[in-house]
Amino acid sequence: MDKIIIRDLSARGRIGISERERAGVQDILINVVMYTDITKAADTDLIDDCVDYSAMVKKILKLAECNTRKTVEAFTQDIADLCLEHELVKKVKVRVEKTSVVRFVQGVGVEIEREK
Repeated sequence: MDKIIIRDLSARGRIGISERERAGVQDILINVVMYTDITKAADTDLIDDCVDYSAMVKKILKLAECNTRKTVEAFTQDIADLCLEHELVKKVKVRVEKTSVVRFVQGVGVEIEREK
């Protein structure tokens, strides 16, 4: 299966359990791998036959900005669900990391794989 990759998408959103975490927006690092078959898109060279990664990035950023989830786990699942809504995406791997949250680490997060 072929892959569409969104690497190191920097988003800002409100996510966390404590009031301190939810008081303001945080930096969130998002990585997504969408599994699909690009054979038709490669043959036709038409955007309608592709997973439009630019449009997907915009949807993910909007989801992050409007996020009301408290846990990274729930937010990561929301991104996976969003990606799987696209008819051409058969499977997705999503990693979400909160950066600058825990001392002495660059980030903490969750990675999941889901498929239709």
